[in-house]
Amino acid sequence: MNELDHARAMLSQAEKDRRALGGMLDKEVFAEEIFGFHAQQAVEKALKAWIASLGKEYPLTHSIARLLAILQELGADMAAFWDLTEYTAYAVEFRYGGLHLAEEPLNRQAVLSRVEELLHQVDLIINERTGGP
Repeated sequence: MNELDHARAMLSQAEKDRRALGGMLDKEVFAEEIFGFHAQQAVEKALKAWIASLGKEYPLTHSIARLLAILQELGADMAAFWDLTEYTAYAVEFRYGGLHLAEEPLNRQAVLSRVEELLHQVDLIINERTGGP
């Protein structure tokens, strides 16, 4: 699989997490850490898709800050996405204990919107590199 096909596959996986977020807006039904986990996963996968679209390998990490830093080092303007680092706390290793949630619950609609913005940006980049729509 070439890097652009891999990038598309990763973005497709991120889109599945984004769709899950859309179905988890009711905080009475879905726990904060479950919603946060899918937000983190969508962001992580989208950033990895972005890195792959540039023909680079990404590390096996759940750290959104690390992935953003890699993209920045590759010349991408990541200023609009640094706020997404807050979702790293919801990564897999924290789901099973020790998660200290913020005092304020996540604004789920705002989280969904930010995830959608990132996925849209990555989709544009992949399409630009492939000459697609």
